[in-house]
Amino acid sequence: MTTMTEPTTHALAANGVVLTYDVRRAASPAPVLLLIGSPMGAGGFVTLAGHFPDRTVVTYDPRGVERSTKADPASPSTPEEHADDLHRLITELDAGPVDLFASSGGAVNALALVARHPEQVRTLIAHEPPLASVLPDREDALAACRAVHEAYLRSGFGAGMAQFIVAVGHKGPFGPDDANQPAPDPAMFGLPAVDDGSRSDPLLGQNIISCTHFEPDFGALGTASTRIVMAAGVESEGQMASRGAFAVAERLGTTPVIFPGGHGGFLGDEYGQPGDPDGFAAKLREVLARA
Repeated sequence: MTTMTEPTTHALAANGVVLTYDVRRAASPAPVLLLIGSPMGAGGFVTLAGHFPDRTVVTYDPRGVERSTKADPASPSTPEEHADDLHRLITELDAGPVDLFASSGGAVNALALVARHPEQVRTLIAHEPPLASVLPDREDALAACRAVHEAYLRSGFGAGMAQFIVAVGHKGPFGPDDANQPAPDPAMFGLPAVDDGSRSDPLLGQNIISCTHFEPDFGALGTASTRIVMAAGVESEGQMASRGAFAVAERLGTTPVIFPGGHGGFLGDEYGQPGDPDGFAAKLREVLARA
């Protein structure tokens, strides 16, 4: 029986940031399995990593998130920058080509990585990329994302997160009036109404605009050596991130694989909102085995 070791933590100086990553090693000939999100860091993948004791598993904190610091915490982080960070991380690991499971903004960043460095990734499973830019209702979806960022800049974390919850939970196409609806009361979601003055939140400040507005290089993705699998959660049908997976798959001429749970279907109790990690891990193992 193969046993995964306890994680060891490492740091990598890369392109103006110090990236922190964790390695759980296993004596296995299988490719390294890299689990990523954005802005979710390594802490969100503890449960999922534990389902793969037969693989060496690597997780990391993206730039500006938790342990990975950057000089200007309030500056935007772009998918291109994240892709370059991932390229440097895989190079540092001397582990390519890796298998890569990427969720949410991590899926956007992974698509940018594969377009530039397909030789570093054997299989990419891109789970629910929130790409408003590729939806049929693109302009209205992008406006809804900008409304989240503007609420944050105007009134702080609670207001921005309340607007975010409404936007990501919206089902079906966005309309021209959705971005102009009155802002919800943060207290409705148990969020603080007081503005603490900070504007460096990784989600609402650093990534939401650059991530949702990113346009993948479909020409490069279509000819990449990487096997690209788009994925969506059974419980998040109709939501923007799920629709992003379907829209990308359509452009690539494929069909998304449906995973258990919703947008955070792989989560255990890391953040008090568990998904279906057992079912999710079984599905991920099944998809990886098809490579």
